[in-house]
Amino acid sequence: MSESAETPSSEVLAIDGPAGAGKSTIARRVADRLGWAYLDTGAMYRAVTREALDRGLEPGDAAAVAALASDLDLVLAPDGRVTVGGADVTARLRSPEVTEAVSTVAAIPAVRDVMVRHQRRFARENGRIVAEGRDIGTVVFPDARVKVWLDADPEERARRRLAETARAPGSDPADLQAMKARLERRDRLDSTRAVAPLKPADDARRINTTAMTPDEVVEAVLTTVQSALST
Repeated sequence: MSESAETPSSEVLAIDGPAGAGKSTIARRVADRLGWAYLDTGAMYRAVTREALDRGLEPGDAAAVAALASDLDLVLAPDGRVTVGGADVTARLRSPEVTEAVSTVAAIPAVRDVMVRHQRRFARENGRIVAEGRDIGTVVFPDARVKVWLDADPEERARRRLAETARAPGSDPADLQAMKARLERRDRLDSTRAVAPLKPADDARRINTTAMTPDEVVEAVLTTVQSALST
């Protein structure tokens, strides 16, 4: 196990996959079932994006956004809440403008360096974690004992994300095809970025959640965890 990736005391379940595959829902529920801490790495990039937008920075201004990320007082709680400068910003991270800009921010190498340091520290401090994102099993915790890749058909992913955004304050109504196009653009940006692209780890268990209920996915992930930890 690489010291740069984890400490020997860390037990990590890495859950990766594209937007709308069910990562957040499943990761939270699995963490609750296991009694482990929950790490939403996407929320970290959203927090940087939210702060950049609030300060009037262009998401593509790599130097300015990287400097912001480096100085940001960003704290993640084991239950998934995010605070910046002591203020809970969790409820402000899913707005349409943040969703639109977060891939640009997440593609900045210096921002990713800062966030990965946060994520690895979180693992050291909490010992056992369920971490979800897009590069958890490939970059952040390549030595994770358990790796899962969640995916779903594009239309189903769009349907799920549309349901989420319909509940978000300030969201504009969008039809299924428009949301599908947004997700395809997000996939393209995330999978082609030079640093930590979106892709499954070679040793991840792949689960297509299209026709599965959340309960079924949770049980499948827990079975994978139990099998891996018993060997």
